[in-house]
Amino acid sequence: MTSRLLAIALVAVLIASLPASAGALTAGAADVPSPETQPSHERVANAPADSGASSDPVLHRTTTLRHLPDRPGTFETEMEFRVPDPVVDLEITLHSRAEIESTAGFETTDDGTLRWIEETDRPTVRFTMPANRTGDVGHHAPETASDDRSPLETSSTDRGAFDVERDGHRLERDEATDRQREARSSGERYTFVDTGEWGVVQVPGVDVSLRQTESVAHEETVVVDGPGATGGDIAFFGPVTEHETTVDGETIQLAVPDAADPSADPTAVLETLAYASESLDVGARPDEVFVVAVPADVDWGPQGVQYGDGDAWVVADVPLEHPANVWIHEYVHVRQDFETDDATRWLVEAQAEYYAASYAFEKGLIEFDEFAGHLERGEHTPYTEGVLAEPASWSHDRTDYVKGRLVYAEIDRVLRLETDGDRTLEDVFRVMNAREGTLTESAFLDLLERAGGKAVRETAQRYTQTEATPETWDVDDHAAAFDLSGATFEYGVASEPIEVAGEPWEIRGQSGDDVIAVPAGPTVTVPVEVENAGDRAGTYDATLAVDGDVVAYEQSTLDANDRTVERLEWTPHEPGEYELRVGTQRLTVHVRTVSSLDVTDLSVEPETPRPDEPVTITATVASADSIPGAAVLEFRTGDGVVAEEIVGVAPGDAETVEATVRFDEEGQYEVVVGDRSTVVAVEPAPPPAELEEVPGFGVGSAIAALFATLVAAFVAVRGARRRPQ
Repeated sequence: MTSRLLAIALVAVLIASLPASAGALTAGAADVPSPETQPSHERVANAPADSGASSDPVLHRTTTLRHLPDRPGTFETEMEFRVPDPVVDLEITLHSRAEIESTAGFETTDDGTLRWIEETDRPTVRFTMPANRTGDVGHHAPETASDDRSPLETSSTDRGAFDVERDGHRLERDEATDRQREARSSGERYTFVDTGEWGVVQVPGVDVSLRQTESVAHEETVVVDGPGATGGDIAFFGPVTEHETTVDGETIQLAVPDAADPSADPTAVLETLAYASESLDVGARPDEVFVVAVPADVDWGPQGVQYGDGDAWVVADVPLEHPANVWIHEYVHVRQDFETDDATRWLVEAQAEYYAASYAFEKGLIEFDEFAGHLERGEHTPYTEGVLAEPASWSHDRTDYVKGRLVYAEIDRVLRLETDGDRTLEDVFRVMNAREGTLTESAFLDLLERAGGKAVRETAQRYTQTEATPETWDVDDHAAAFDLSGATFEYGVASEPIEVAGEPWEIRGQSGDDVIAVPAGPTVTVPVEVENAGDRAGTYDATLAVDGDVVAYEQSTLDANDRTVERLEWTPHEPGEYELRVGTQRLTVHVRTVSSLDVTDLSVEPETPRPDEPVTITATVASADSIPGAAVLEFRTGDGVVAEEIVGVAPGDAETVEATVRFDEEGQYEVVVGDRSTVVAVEPAPPPAELEEVPGFGVGSAIAALFATLVAAFVAVRGARRRPQ
């Protein structure tokens, strides 16, 4: 009995000394949470670029506008949202004057917002809005095209800022007509109006707040249900004839209502707008410009209003052959993409006024005497009594229009002379558009000095910071400055590869080198080749434009017949299709997310590592559609994202992506890449190092010793049984 107990005790001791891997493989499985939702809150009033690809997540909004002829002064809007899978929470906020008529898929919260209840992926809301507006909105042209009477001042262009003068009640048609007559007799003048027969209105905006698991693009389609036309920010109700032209990738649409009696031929208007588009090389070029020639039989405040990204209306009977060319004036506002403070506020209308007169003269619509006379008005009181950089000092609320255009013209003239025609104020305008942040007075002066030196800065300081006013020049002085020509530069994408996150990127589309796909997030570097094709040295402006907006630029000098390469950067954040432009060269860029990739296989090596042992995770990916797939591919465990790798793959191809991770403790761990997952089983740690160092006493030796002990114990027991008693 004693021998048997001793043998069992020895077995227990030896088993306890063995590595855990020789016993149970796992002590238990760790809880593996699913990938965490990545919250992202975003507030938008207007939709950005098109999504471009069906596999990319897009929150699409269709806004349908309806005229209500029996309720003048009110129109109806229906918004339908298509909610993609990555959106896990969605709330919208309408304007305070919106009267909700019905909803589907939304519930009203305590604070008045509408929350998506996920019963449908196409929730809708239908509401009415007041149409008539007599307050400040958008950018205004002069009140008339023939004098300098006071207009309404410029204010916010946000479609959410919609303070109307009408109370939105449902009025009978004759009652509404009476109220319009009362408004006219009391001096109210409209910026937007609905007469019952026709209407020109602001497209209602909406604030959108969402939570999403990956970056989601925003896309909006605006349509008029019935006769009418819209550019997305302004809509006209009523029969119209639409005219269109395309300039350098920019489509200009002119809507002429049947109720209007235009003084200029629509073809001539389009030619004038096209001339301004070609001449104004300052970036901020929208894909589409929409202009309505509104009927003149309303008491309008201004003669034109630019509102939103690329929409405007102009009273149909304003002439083309006038230095205060309202058509060009409103188009210039479309191309302004900079923010001002009080000290630089004058630039907004001064630019529009100056280029309206300048391009009208250059195109031959007016004579030099008319151009000069238009500028000369700025030399007289009450405009001379104000300091442009101090709006509170203006004796007349049109000082920025009248004195501003003269001062802007003088700065342009001095800049051209100081640089021998190499630089103009359009070059400074372009940089103003490309800058981030508010354009302050000091920043504006710095840009002028950089372009033309101290003399240009001092000119601007004198005429913007004091009551000093320049004198208008004669035709000979004009020719001496404005007939100068600078160096001729040519720009294009260099033959060097485009880079993503500092590495060459060659993921092209099926149509060739003019299509590329890049992931959302990492920085894209585009090599821009600059060539001085002229016979004189000059200053170049290498710019990188995305959807018309200058996102990067580099300015330097280059000798005649010389060339160089600048590397300009752009960081795309939202998925979608974008047009990238360098000079006259265009490149279609698809910005993509993980939704553009299919993870077809996922493996780990080794499958049963020890704690802290390197584990290689290999994912095989393919494009999810006919467009190249690209993304920052995330490798996840229960601890969240443990590795990220940038990947791109052409349609029909497959790529393998690897990441190395370590697990600190034994257990089972889920590894997730895309929509695939696998399990890594981490085995217990090996025995203490001192046992391993004893010669001949490894795991095999321990087992052999155990076996020998068991045999010896067995023999001893049998021998004891056979021994005579």
